[in-house]
Amino acid sequence: MQFDPLNDALVKIHNAEQAGKMTVDLSPASKLLGNVLSIMQKAGYVGQYEREEDGRGGHYAVQLRGAINRCGTVKPRHSVRRQEYEQWESRYLPAQDFGLLILSTSSGVMNHYDAKDARIGGKLLAFVY
Repeated sequence: MQFDPLNDALVKIHNAEQAGKMTVDLSPASKLLGNVLSIMQKAGYVGQYEREEDGRGGHYAVQLRGAINRCGTVKPRHSVRRQEYEQWESRYLPAQDFGLLILSTSSGVMNHYDAKDARIGGKLLAFVY
């Protein structure tokens, strides 16, 4: 039984990166996981990914690039105001301007740089560096 599919997917990605794998399958596939993967792909942390249907919720086949040092979810999912991004960066990321915080906002799932530019807050979902 899975309690947090996003956490399970990020742990699978991290473990596959540490083992030197080139691909990883993430299941079950969801819109949230797809949005997180697209943000990670735009930032250059993962390569191409593809959703494949198997009749059991589907799965994502993700190609790894070897660029992730650490990734994980933020629990509990803290609410972040637009003035507080530096505080959360220092808590979850190893250095300034190194890595991403992934947020769920009223404008969709985005990284914290885009949320700063849009001047909106949201809930912290994950981090990657």
